[in-house]
Amino acid sequence: MQLQKPIFQTHLPPQPSSQLFAQTHLHNHKPHLPTISLCFHKPTSPTPESSTSSSCIPTETERRTKQGHLSSSSSSGSCNSSINSMMATMVAIDPYVVWTFFASLLGFLLLSLLRRRNYGNATAKDKGKVKSENKTSENHVSEECVNISGDGDFRQEYGSGTDVIIVGAGVAGAALAHTLGKEGRRVRVIERDLTEPDRIVGELLQPGGYLKLIELGLEDCVEEIDAQRVLGYALFKDGKNTTLSYPLEQFHSDVAGRSFHNGRFIQRMREKAATLPNVQLEQGTVTSLLEENGTIKGVQYKTKDGQELQAHAPLTIVCDGCFSNLRRTLCKPQVEVPSCFVGLILENCELPFANHGHVILADPSPILFYQISSTEVRCLVDVPGQKVPPIANGAMANYLKNVVAPQLPPELHDPFISAIDKGNIRTMPNRSMPANPQPTPGALLMGDAFNMRHPLTGGGMTVALSDIVILRDLLKPLRDINNAPSLCNYLESFYTLRKPVASTINTLAGALYKVFSASPDQARKEMRQACFDYLSLGGVCSTGPVALLSGLNPRPLSLVLHFFSVAIYGVGRLLLPFPSPKRMWIGARLIWSAVGIIFPIIKAEGVRQMFFPATIPAYHRASPAN
Repeated sequence: MQLQKPIFQTHLPPQPSSQLFAQTHLHNHKPHLPTISLCFHKPTSPTPESSTSSSCIPTETERRTKQGHLSSSSSSGSCNSSINSMMATMVAIDPYVVWTFFASLLGFLLLSLLRRRNYGNATAKDKGKVKSENKTSENHVSEECVNISGDGDFRQEYGSGTDVIIVGAGVAGAALAHTLGKEGRRVRVIERDLTEPDRIVGELLQPGGYLKLIELGLEDCVEEIDAQRVLGYALFKDGKNTTLSYPLEQFHSDVAGRSFHNGRFIQRMREKAATLPNVQLEQGTVTSLLEENGTIKGVQYKTKDGQELQAHAPLTIVCDGCFSNLRRTLCKPQVEVPSCFVGLILENCELPFANHGHVILADPSPILFYQISSTEVRCLVDVPGQKVPPIANGAMANYLKNVVAPQLPPELHDPFISAIDKGNIRTMPNRSMPANPQPTPGALLMGDAFNMRHPLTGGGMTVALSDIVILRDLLKPLRDINNAPSLCNYLESFYTLRKPVASTINTLAGALYKVFSASPDQARKEMRQACFDYLSLGGVCSTGPVALLSGLNPRPLSLVLHFFSVAIYGVGRLLLPFPSPKRMWIGARLIWSAVGIIFPIIKAEGVRQMFFPATIPAYHRASPAN
């Protein structure tokens, strides 16, 4: 007789055949465990008799349970009487469950064998990598690069790898290299020129930036370069002046602004970064980013010897400054050039207020003076527009002597003329560019390559150092940064987290430049005078704006409140003591002018990012699993 496939049956009190789940049945006998029987059904056609009869083989548990309850001689009768007298319902289990169990067990064994095999291969590869690293340990950080020879042949060079490539070793690049290197990352820095830079900007570090320098462990980089402490500002207008001190009472006595030669400061940071064994600085010009399927894999660059090389890393950070030729790949730049700086150095000159930056509200635009060494004072004359008088034919010297010099304080007039006669006049365009990132896997923009503001307030280095602190904290929990799409998605939070500091300083720089610049419009003239008088009031009217400017209070809402307080103060000056229709009209235009100054800047920065960053999904983005 042919038997069907076995099925397992659990004997419980009898229930209707339509009921597919177990129910509890009370019995006056002592409760006992349900029994399990292994039954084989005959392959006969379903009849009332055959459907209820089966050949059952009881288990040991069933035999013990049946004692005292059942007795039968025939196997068919025994099975039927057992079903009628047991305390459980017969529940049939699908035979596929049995085969599924055995298939799962077999699959688990196969998977274990495959994993052991893969682990052995990975171990062999790791051993080979260690040998390769030992061969190239004298290079500190080696990388996989492609050497393109003159005849077009490619020569592959293998090394232990690089975690991060940094393009540019200015303030942002050098500070970032040291920071990531100290975190254990293998960093390679490619800088166009490793000699000491000679610039006329980037020479004033605000107290907020100095605090970030301390946080990064780079505060000693302002030592041994003859840096000068800066405690506030002195403001001059129409023969009057007022001093604005930084609110530093709650900080350590060493906390203050610093002014210095930009090149000396950068060289100190480069030297400190180079002391780390996992940081490599190399001179070369990066010509392009290497892209593969939408992901940046590294850079192509030309060495000072003219060789074309490629360097690869999971993350490439572009910090090549305001003249960046790589930013178009990673953002949508909207660069504006509102003015140019004309730079001079005044020697053996004493400023009217020691340890203060001096701002002269001249016509047509502000003039800055601040000490950059114990014997030198930097002068920056702002010239509106993108064109400046030529230096070669003497037009610039005539402009400085005839237009600028008469507006200076008497103490600065003669040293200013002497500096002009020495002929060391330099110019530089002032660029402004709001941050408009285009997230790209494998790459990131930082520094002036990413975001610029008018240098009137000296906030550029403060923003860059603050960005580095944020990026360091974001990367710290990540052991592996090789998954470019996941890392890119995670680092989108960087653009939101940087907004409080960056947008405050950016907005203030743009707004102050427009307010401090002369204008034929009467409403703008009143706004300029109101700003000077408001800051001269002292108390919160001076410490509030200066705290914003210095990076000590990065709160955009506080900036907007102070800005419109200046506008309302200006309207009050017009309406008191006796308002007139003309004065009321000028007051209305003053408010409208204030709106026209600050709102476009806020719009460019992003209203939601500035005032409601917590509503941005990326703000709460968690780090990817390692």
